[in-house]
Amino acid sequence: MKEFVPVLKRTKLFAGVGDEDITSMLSCLGAKLHTYKKGEYVLREGERLSDILVLAEGSLHIQRDDYWGNRSILGHIGVGEIFGEAYVAPESGTILNDVIAVEDSSVFFFDVKRVITTCSSACRFHTMVVQNLFFAISEKNRSLVQKLGYISRRTTREKLISYLSEEAKRQNSSYITIPFNRQQLADYLSVDRSAMSNELCKMRNEGLLEFEKNHFKLRIREQY
Repeated sequence: MKEFVPVLKRTKLFAGVGDEDITSMLSCLGAKLHTYKKGEYVLREGERLSDILVLAEGSLHIQRDDYWGNRSILGHIGVGEIFGEAYVAPESGTILNDVIAVEDSSVFFFDVKRVITTCSSACRFHTMVVQNLFFAISEKNRSLVQKLGYISRRTTREKLISYLSEEAKRQNSSYITIPFNRQQLADYLSVDRSAMSNELCKMRNEGLLEFEKNHFKLRIREQY
């Protein structure tokens, strides 16, 4: 586990905590490290969860399939991100979505009771970790509201413009890289892939953007 301490130090959960303190806290927080191959399930719909999870390596998608096999991608989890926190309260019920590794991944599981309860050894930074968890949950809620803004747009073009614009702001660049391939992006925005691809080509022909795979360059025009 110690090889991932530099990664944990850069996460929101351990912001402000030093390497040595993180190492000592791993036992205090009941940390367990699990590895997953590409395509494996990290969490499955219907399971119960009593841990807060942090992605230490790789990439994950939160997704859901309906009765007929139609897939919706609800979110992307990158290295250092916290997930699973919505299901750890006693009355939260079972997990509503699947979490799948889109590449070989490593995930830390932290016992939620140990995270939110000060331990007998009184770790100096335990209170800071609890505070960081609160802030991280607040930020995730903001991201969910942001996604609702994307998918509530009426047309495929409006959804694309909304999503790509926000990514350009977040990455502070007109050259952006997104964590989705074409099908995944369509699933994330809840649109038909063919219709989305056609719209992207139209936008490229109109000089609004350029793209190659998951890399985009946004161009400014007076009118759309």
